[in-house]
Amino acid sequence: MYIYDEYDQRIVEERVKQFRDQTRRYLAGELSDPEFLPLRLQNGLYVQRYAPMLRVANPYGLVSSRQMRKLAFIAREYDKGYAHFSTRQNIQFNWPSLEDVPDILAHLAEVQKHAIQTSGNCIRNTTTDEFAGVAADELVDPRPWCEIIRQWSTFHPEFAYLPRKFKIAVNGAVEDRAATGVHDIGLHVVKNEAGEIGFTVLVGGGLGRTPIVGSVIREFLPWEHLLTYLDAVLRVYNRYGRRDNKFKARIKILVKALTPAVFGEKVEAEWEHTKDGPGTLTAEEVERVAAHFTAPAYETFAGDDNDYLAKRQSEKGFNNWAMRNVHPHKVPGYAAVTLSLKPTAVAPGDITDQQMDAVADLADRYSFGEIRVTHQQNLVLADIRQSDLYELWQVCRELGFATPNIGLLTDIICCPGGDFCSLANAKSIPIAEAIQRTFDDLDYLHDIGELDLNISGCMNACGHHHVGHIGVLGVDKKGAEFYQVSLGGDSGRNAVIGQILGPSFAAEQMPTVIQNVIGVYLNSRTPEEQFIDTYQRIGMAPFKERVYATNN
Repeated sequence: MYIYDEYDQRIVEERVKQFRDQTRRYLAGELSDPEFLPLRLQNGLYVQRYAPMLRVANPYGLVSSRQMRKLAFIAREYDKGYAHFSTRQNIQFNWPSLEDVPDILAHLAEVQKHAIQTSGNCIRNTTTDEFAGVAADELVDPRPWCEIIRQWSTFHPEFAYLPRKFKIAVNGAVEDRAATGVHDIGLHVVKNEAGEIGFTVLVGGGLGRTPIVGSVIREFLPWEHLLTYLDAVLRVYNRYGRRDNKFKARIKILVKALTPAVFGEKVEAEWEHTKDGPGTLTAEEVERVAAHFTAPAYETFAGDDNDYLAKRQSEKGFNNWAMRNVHPHKVPGYAAVTLSLKPTAVAPGDITDQQMDAVADLADRYSFGEIRVTHQQNLVLADIRQSDLYELWQVCRELGFATPNIGLLTDIICCPGGDFCSLANAKSIPIAEAIQRTFDDLDYLHDIGELDLNISGCMNACGHHHVGHIGVLGVDKKGAEFYQVSLGGDSGRNAVIGQILGPSFAAEQMPTVIQNVIGVYLNSRTPEEQFIDTYQRIGMAPFKERVYATNN
């Protein structure tokens, strides 16, 4: 992973000193709330329903074991002993005291971490595939490109006050595990017929109040022009984006208003002025960054470990875990493992300080000291020898990480909702728990098969409900909490926004609603179909008929 040089470290430490003085002045009454607002947002600090919330950046999801132990320390000493991983691959502390935040940032700086640009109208944390660098279907490792974007975007003076927040995702594999289609800019690393590396550029995706799938504005962008082209996109957005209405300020609204073709033309015209300027990447610079992402010291194996395969045949519990939580690796004899943070009755994405310390120990023992945070709010150990998988599984069972539900219905993406967020219309976590309890039979879960269920507590869509195969949105109905259901969403290579099933439901109805939706699928599917396949084949009508006939 990328290691700070002296210049990087000095920047982060100076930002801590700056915010320490800003916080002192605010607490002394020398700065008003409106004056302090942009200052705290630039440092990842929100004011939530009950306490401040500090969002810490995990660039493209990477965390070292040393960093994870520091996060555990912060949760233990400055919070309530736990933290929350978000869909942006960041980590959030929900209970810090405002006066302690400068000290927390100082602790983060000790391990090359910060909270810069995790909030505010700026370029947020760039995200990517949690299996980057090890995925069997990977064309190009996207992590060096993510790091280049991170260095370009952090403290970029021209883009510090955009019309609205801005999110970028990069995918380097055949399968899109980074949800690039619903980002302000989505980048697919591709190779042309000559074998040259470049990017397919999508612009104008996003969720929230107006969910839109991004449009391709350039099929192939040569790698050396990555930053100059991103500059052009951001400059067009900065110039024409709405600033008079925050609900219409995202780039997706601008792209839709202009049409993708016209927006692309404006970008190309802007790019003509800068494409060969100082922002043009050189091979030396790309190599400098890429040198931080070399492969670890893998052992040489001829193929799959025979003992691992034998244990899968003889032990059902281990085989279930291997089927769902163990993933192919491009190096023979190795695998990537997802640690599930979704056991029943635990808020999805939450982790205790003791578990964080344990994850750091697992990373050091089994996976070269590195952890990945996933878009689905789980954790990944990316470089496990197959011969260690059985032992790892046994340890994970004791720690609560071995629930074999990755990609299944109870692997729910869920925002903190009304339990924490002041913007939420309804609680999310209790709905997730009620659904998990309803589908707590692992055999039944495996029979249902792959299914993405996403829950958001409001239209800001932090739980990505729009692109869940089943999406749940909390809504306010005359002061009461109700839930709207959508079906057919997908965040993959061919991203789709789900369609609303119909009128919303009371909280106590939600487990039955999901049961009825699943019942229609199980009664209608063909042997080879997953939920999304069946939905695309039979459409909304059978689901609507069953659900509302039962709940009326």
